Amino acid sequence: MRLLIADDHKLLRDTLDSYLAQQEDIEIVTVGDIDEAREVLRQAPHFDLVLLDYGMPGMEALEGLRMILAEPDAPPVALISGQAPRPVIERAFRMGARGFLHKTMPAASLLNAIRFMMLGERFVPVGVVFGDGSADLSTASSPDDSATDLSRRELQVLKALCDGQTNKAIARQLGLSDATVKLHVKTLYRRLGASNRTQAAMIARNRDLC
Repeated sequence: MRLLIADDHKLLRDTLDSYLAQQEDIEIVTVGDIDEAREVLRQAPHFDLVLLDYGMPGMEALEGLRMILAEPDAPPVALISGQAPRPVIERAFRMGARGFLHKTMPAASLLNAIRFMMLGERFVPVGVVFGDGSADLSTASSPDDSATDLSRRELQVLKALCDGQTNKAIARQLGLSDATVKLHVKTLYRRLGASNRTQAAMIARNRDLC
């Protein structure tokens, strides 16, 4: 099975590529914008599924989805985003989208949803099904109300985390002990409502915190 991932966040692309590449039956190709996605589809067609970041450059809301679906022999397309209003998701499905994935979904759930859509099924968020008007599928704990009121040091650690740095690298950069960095990271998880580093970075990016 061949999967094309189009997202302007390199961290997300690399994370998905690293995880999904472990699946022997899935071949991954990643690009950073809508124009690259269209070029890849023209030069190397026959993908089983395309994941499009709803907010990446060139998407212009759902115009990017329309352009991909209009390509000759277009493969199934699903949107991936941190958050999208229910009306947007409903319109995407009416346009022919195969599904919607939330960026903070656990890796195993994301893989299951991708396989589900590759088999020809549609994947829709639970929040949309039950009509709560939200597409927030995160299974992480609820974020602390003070998540946007981070200290200068917490923001420094968060930025380094968003850049993909390890705890040891962050400690060296900021002149802190490893234990102190671990404590900051643990606090950031709680305040952001994240359960791991990748999820924390994605949530932070979606909230323009880094």
